[in-house]
Amino acid sequence: MKMRLLSITAAAALMMGAQASYADLDLAKKSGCLACHSIDNKVVGPGWKDVAAKYSAADRDMLISKVKKGGKGAWTSVTGGVPMPPYSPRVSDANIEKLVDFILSL
Repeated sequence: MKMRLLSITAAAALMMGAQASYADLDLAKKSGCLACHSIDNKVVGPGWKDVAAKYSAADRDMLISKVKKGGKGAWTSVTGGVPMPPYSPRVSDANIEKLVDFILSL
């Protein structure tokens, strides 16, 4: 019985994580991120799984700043020099933080 309880708890945790991911992906869509990014592949900018592979949680504040202010140069070989536009104040600081956390979780 105890094993079944652990399985149900683990399944619930996985479902909650999946719901958060869907909510974060929906936030990315609403924020315009998917015009230049996808999870798996380069569009204009790098795929987010590539971003997550390049950076760690220690880079979180730097990434939040880049999303807020825009950036250029870190992915020139991928983007051909196309800069990422600033997303602040169009996207709230709290939502930018959620988006960066989502990307780093991939």
